[in-house]
Amino acid sequence: MKLWKMLLLVMAVSVVLAACGDESESDPEVEEGAIDETVDEEDPGGVLDVPEEEVTLINTEGEETATATLSEGDSGVNVAIEGENLPPGELGFHFHETGSCELPDFESAGGHYNPTDANHGFEDPEGPHAGDMENIEVAEDGTVDTETTADMVTMQENEENTLYTEEGTALIIHSEADDYVSQPSGDAGERIACGVVGE
Repeated sequence: MKLWKMLLLVMAVSVVLAACGDESESDPEVEEGAIDETVDEEDPGGVLDVPEEEVTLINTEGEETATATLSEGDSGVNVAIEGENLPPGELGFHFHETGSCELPDFESAGGHYNPTDANHGFEDPEGPHAGDMENIEVAEDGTVDTETTADMVTMQENEENTLYTEEGTALIIHSEADDYVSQPSGDAGERIACGVVGE
């Protein structure tokens, strides 16, 4: 009788030890998965390499009036802009050739960003400038929350038409709509807001 009990006890202990052995064998797999996950997060080809930048635009009084978030997309640089205290209606919106926003008129930003030496405007057969973008629509309450794409520029440094030139670039909002054809800047009126890219 004692021998039978002893055999049962030995078998029970063997089953428990075998189960523990299975669990310990699976632990390295879990740890290995965790390591792989960490490696994936640090992969240089991952989303961390997608350029993104927030540009603050000031008005002619030097007050913050808008924020533009730039991100590299499949077909150019996406620009998401939010702002307030702007004149309602369609307003011209461009990248300019110099990263400078000196008050009160922002003339320090130079002309439109135009590395290809093209004419201004989407409706000009020899245009547009690389820095030309569609007009933005400001609501009656002076706010704007919209997105547009500049399909001829890039946020990749040292590439053609990069926004990160030696002189830098700037984002400008104008007081009137760009007509997409008048030279040199679409008859878009005064510069009412400016933000330096890469600042």
